[in-house]
Amino acid sequence: MSRVYNFSAGPAVLPEEVLKEAADEMLDYNGTGMSVMEMSHRSKAYEEIINTAEKDIRELMNIPDNYKVLFLQGGASSQFAMIPMNLMKNKVADFIITGQWAKKAYKEACIYGKANILASSEDKIFTYIPDCSDLPVSEDADYVYICENNTIYGTKYKTLPNTKGKTLVADVSSCFLSEPVDVTKYGIIYGGVQKNVGPAGVTIVIIREDLITEDTLPGTPTMFKYKIHADNKSLYNTPPAYGIYICGKVFKWLKAMGGLSVMKEKNEKKAKILYDYLDQSKLFTGTVVKEDRSIMNVPFVTGNADLDAKFVKEAKAAGFENLKGHRTVGGMRASIYNAMPEEGVVKLVEFMKKFEMENLK
Repeated sequence: MSRVYNFSAGPAVLPEEVLKEAADEMLDYNGTGMSVMEMSHRSKAYEEIINTAEKDIRELMNIPDNYKVLFLQGGASSQFAMIPMNLMKNKVADFIITGQWAKKAYKEACIYGKANILASSEDKIFTYIPDCSDLPVSEDADYVYICENNTIYGTKYKTLPNTKGKTLVADVSSCFLSEPVDVTKYGIIYGGVQKNVGPAGVTIVIIREDLITEDTLPGTPTMFKYKIHADNKSLYNTPPAYGIYICGKVFKWLKAMGGLSVMKEKNEKKAKILYDYLDQSKLFTGTVVKEDRSIMNVPFVTGNADLDAKFVKEAKAAGFENLKGHRTVGGMRASIYNAMPEEGVVKLVEFMKKFEMENLK
């Protein structure tokens, strides 16, 4: 069977070159006579894998020396607790709510201290990013928290919030490595890798060193202390070894493609193909205000739930997988991450045009 066009929001499409390389090395990695899956995380071979992965992501993102790169477990969701446990010195944190994941992070922070909502786009079902140029940031806030790209709703911050000098913490799970970023604007920039970087099971946390201290909230489990992972170079316990190995291959692939500036151009071009069609379609409508559109996740609807279901079913039969929208919003969503080829988006639009002709009354 030939490969489908996989528009899943995560776990998501990976570069074919990476999958083929991993397949070639499955039984014998680099002459070790074993798979990376079977390898001790304390071995020289694995040490080289994780060190090279860190070196490559540092180069890709131009990460300054005063930031640590941690390869952790527990998904982005475990960071909802880990961040307040480590950063809430004053027990105050500010949140901008632009979707379900920021909301979940906010609710988790409420367990550990006072969490304030500075702005929210829930009034219009998270279809826009609020104006964050002059927010009532709390004077004693330990940090300001955002989810930078909203996978479910298809919005993306084009300008980072004015945090009035407070530490910015950002969940970038679904826009990780899709474009260049200035890491120095963040205290913590983190994400689960299963959307745009690798297989499910790895969370990458890039954290400024001054935020890594012994001074965590009472009762913080050892595994939830950034310091323990930083001091042990992400090898305090057995890491998600195979997942990190695949991430390392994706970093190499991104470097070979020309880096994040090139990826941004490619991603913008792919997104434009789909958005341009949606903007002139008489059947399909994009759900996000134009200025806040994500180039990674594109939600759209016909306005008729039965027709949406018909589209998803016929698209699947035609080789376009995982186009059903998130269960909380319905409709459709095409996630067009780094590894989705432009051809996949072109073919999807061709299919949508055909569907429109056949179903427009």
